[in-house]
Amino acid sequence: MTDVLNISLVGVGGQGILLASDILCHVALLTGKDVKKSEVHGMAQRGGSVISQVRIGEKVYSPLIAVGQTDILLSFEKLEALRFAHFLAPDGIAMVNNQEIRPVTVSSGQSRWPEDLDERLRNTFPRLELIPALDIARDLGNVRVVNVVMIGALSNHLDIEDAIWRESIRALVKPQYLDFNLKAFDAGKRAGSAVGV
Repeated sequence: MTDVLNISLVGVGGQGILLASDILCHVALLTGKDVKKSEVHGMAQRGGSVISQVRIGEKVYSPLIAVGQTDILLSFEKLEALRFAHFLAPDGIAMVNNQEIRPVTVSSGQSRWPEDLDERLRNTFPRLELIPALDIARDLGNVRVVNVVMIGALSNHLDIEDAIWRESIRALVKPQYLDFNLKAFDAGKRAGSAVGV
């Protein structure tokens, strides 16, 4: 890694990727770091690909991460991890939510879903961490907190106190959803630790 940490958050529309990247940026700012973010929404409203790139460092000049320069690929869906694999640095870490969201083209028979997805992930990413974020969110009683479960898992890789992460979640999440999200962060942190961080 260089003096700038490059994190790409990827998934499909509706998974809360933009909130997750906002939390990450807020955390970086609270630690006194410079941070830049870029977003590409694609057909996000229809379940299309979404990517948010976050760069954190003492001084960051551009929000864009070049191909092969992502230190951590935080993917909210398995196939999206493969779609954006080319962004990951050779020594980068792929943190992937163990969830498959099949697009309409698959359910309508226009395209096929790869049956060997887990094997492809293992072959593509030497440093792969599969996070059961959807299962964790279901156990918590709210599948909409998958994004914060993934942020919790990510937090294991950044030397930032949990209190700062929790403060950022409090600042960005509506009060009625705060308890679920704080529990999701804690559960994600435990899950990330369990996969060998």
